[in-house]
Amino acid sequence: MRYLITSALPYINGIKHLGNLVGSMLPADVYARFLRQEGETVLYICATDEHGTPAELAAAEAGLEVADYCERQHKLQADIYSRFGLSFDHFGRTSSKYHHELTQHFYQRLDENGFIEEREISQMYSIDEQRFLPDRYVVGACPKCGYESARGDQCENCTSVLNPTDLLNPRSAISGSTNLEIRQSRHLFLKLDALSDQVRAWVEQQDEWPALTKSIAMKWLNEGLQSRGITRDLIWGVPVPRPGFEHKVFYVWFDAPIGYLSATRAWAVETAGVEDQDWKDWWYAPEAVRYTQFMAKDNLPFHTIMWPATILGARDPWKMANYIKGFNWLNYYGGKFSTSAKRGVFLDQALQILPADYWRYALMASAPESSDSAFTWEQFQTKVNKELADNLGNFVNRILKFAASRFDATVPPGGTPGEAEDRLQESCQASLNTLHMTLHNLEFRKATEALCGLWTIGNQYIDERAPWALFKQNREEAALVIRTCINLIRIYAIAASPFIPFTSQILFDALNLSELERTSCLKATVDFTVLSSGRPFKVPPPLFQKLDDAYIAELKAQFGGGE
Repeated sequence: MRYLITSALPYINGIKHLGNLVGSMLPADVYARFLRQEGETVLYICATDEHGTPAELAAAEAGLEVADYCERQHKLQADIYSRFGLSFDHFGRTSSKYHHELTQHFYQRLDENGFIEEREISQMYSIDEQRFLPDRYVVGACPKCGYESARGDQCENCTSVLNPTDLLNPRSAISGSTNLEIRQSRHLFLKLDALSDQVRAWVEQQDEWPALTKSIAMKWLNEGLQSRGITRDLIWGVPVPRPGFEHKVFYVWFDAPIGYLSATRAWAVETAGVEDQDWKDWWYAPEAVRYTQFMAKDNLPFHTIMWPATILGARDPWKMANYIKGFNWLNYYGGKFSTSAKRGVFLDQALQILPADYWRYALMASAPESSDSAFTWEQFQTKVNKELADNLGNFVNRILKFAASRFDATVPPGGTPGEAEDRLQESCQASLNTLHMTLHNLEFRKATEALCGLWTIGNQYIDERAPWALFKQNREEAALVIRTCINLIRIYAIAASPFIPFTSQILFDALNLSELERTSCLKATVDFTVLSSGRPFKVPPPLFQKLDDAYIAELKAQFGGGE
């Protein structure tokens, strides 16, 4: 079995926020790292989503051509994700030639199979700007929930999918003009209604999907699928290969999921120089590959309904998702993180405040899996101070500093394991088994709790054994405790590496571990003898700095954190 992993493609329009990170890319990375640690063959694919009105609007605001803006933003995003430790096998672009070719291929297959129709539709036209205003070029009040800043494609507040003409009190997102009228324009539609039974049959087979994913899919199916427009009056995007549509492009929701395939193709070319067979081995192998998708709940309708309908209608043997891990919202003091509203903490800002592992751990510990969760600075402070600094960092610091001063910075000899060490081994094994199970089941909050519980076990052991006091009475017994704890630090580094990889690397280097000694699956038997006596080590700087109340108050004021 090979494992294909994709996370929802981040829009190109600006640096993403913490909610984007925890809702797709970060849990996907933790899962990919876990599987690689288990010795599995993994391909983790992502890309920037570069088409649609968000790209054009952002480029206009930046005073750049859209292509130049997208190239600049792709580099910025790729750099930030790298600094967050996201281990993509390939981070592609939907503006690539491979993406254009595959999008046109899907359209042509759907058209050949009778699932495309041409319609004349009513569309918003700006008289002042003398142009049609597709989807996000129009904003107004949502007709379903009343949210005043709903976009013309989807309400950010209630997640309802909309058309620009649905909005109440519409205005241009470019100029703010309300001098709009409805005019006729010809567009192509995907006949979702004709594919509804096939999509329903596929969805109903997915017994292992999480409740959030399955409920959103069934809600759409039970309300009845309607044909959906797949073209727009724009210049930037994938051209429509159809006479009379020379000045139109495909709608971004139609082409974006194809980015998973096109980025895989780009990966094959760039890594192996092979265009066809290598990448299709991942997408034409339904039984040999387990495919898991990660995304926030606003993307679930596209990935449980529209993208599957596209694949089914194309009649090609493309791999469909085995598991779709949907996440709820990570909120920020009573409201959602929002790129468009510039609300919350953004990833470039986060990295200026603290290193990546602080954020990775705290976000996974509060991942919005079963319901919406909240990011607060107070909760972040607790996770950093009590769990990272006190539970893990303090354990490592106390043991290695003591061992360096009393045993010349080498793993000490002496002592025979006794009842306390047997209990420690049993407790650690149980905790690692729980960590393995929860990561295998994609239960990230439970997995983070299991990891923190593993650190607690070590602290309880040294509280019981008190090697600093024992050293004065029985040096050999104290040496046993220290040797056990140094081996436990290795286990900590391995167990924590999917979550806080930079910290694990620091610990691996401090213990002078070989490549083999750095790798172990979580199901392996706990062994406190891997690092034998005489092995040298280094004492690293403190792994985590505590955050005091004054600094937290400063961050709350800077980023608008208030009830």
